[in-house]
Amino acid sequence: MADKSAQQGIVLYNYAFSPFGKRVAAYLALRGIEYALCEQPFVMPRPDLALLPVHYRRIPILVIGRDIYLDTRLMLRVLESQPGVTTPPLGATNPQELFIEKLLEKYMIEGPVFAIAGGLVPVDVAQDPTFKKDRQGMLGRTWEKEELEEGRGECLNYVRNLYDFFETTILANGREWVLGGEGPRLADIEAAFMLDFISGMQLPEDLISATLFPKVFAWLDRYRAAVDKAKSSASQPTKLDGQAAAEHILRSDFGHSSCSVDANDPAGLRDGIEVQIYPADWVTEHKDQGRLVGLSADEVTIAVKSKKDVEIRIHAPRTGFKTKEIGTN
Repeated sequence: MADKSAQQGIVLYNYAFSPFGKRVAAYLALRGIEYALCEQPFVMPRPDLALLPVHYRRIPILVIGRDIYLDTRLMLRVLESQPGVTTPPLGATNPQELFIEKLLEKYMIEGPVFAIAGGLVPVDVAQDPTFKKDRQGMLGRTWEKEELEEGRGECLNYVRNLYDFFETTILANGREWVLGGEGPRLADIEAAFMLDFISGMQLPEDLISATLFPKVFAWLDRYRAAVDKAKSSASQPTKLDGQAAAEHILRSDFGHSSCSVDANDPAGLRDGIEVQIYPADWVTEHKDQGRLVGLSADEVTIAVKSKKDVEIRIHAPRTGFKTKEIGTN
């Protein structure tokens, strides 16, 4: 792993068909950032993460040194400013383009798109007992056959309108990429990763196809080809098992992040208090607990001790997460 960023200890905990994992892997490939990969099972438990320890159950998880990042929104923000990378960032460079990029991020992740896409999971997959038990309550679903079949029509109509939205707006003038230019940027990743996931579902061709939405399908083909080319031309990720990944992380220095607690934060949380952080929407029982060392408008950071008494930092975005002081109701 010759890239300086890899030497600093970039490790991605991921499984191959996670749409959010593909989002981060696409960024790393297009940017040419080397990293180590610790492959994870599709369902719980994930003992590799307990070695750090991290209780958050969603995938992917990105680690830089001894800084652990939850949620791909935060991961990509951090990677955009990762030092030691010779290739330029993929993000927008002017306010108008940045506005488009951020709106795409918010809509595709904080909006309803993933929940709608979940409604198109093939019924036979959703009826697997292991899947049903592990994902129970995810996206507000029981994953029962009747529930999926009843909601499928509405989900298909929403997705059809989503494809039409891209076909008749940003791609309507024949541009190859969302922001123009000669190759995919962060805005393309924000827009494409969920459409790429949806395209892998069993979609009826009379509603969603290359014939009906030629510009969208051609753009997705270009995006996939660009990511595949970047992956094939770069060094393949070094694969680490859970024990090796944990040992590598715990003997690393902290990453490039610096932490401080905003004394004027409206939540009234104070530097050094014990807090829990966890997702606000699902699997709220999977809480990470530690000393508050960083708090800003869009990020919270806690310090946690490993079983070997090594301190790590866990970072999460504020949006979509709860931060609760221990001892409060």
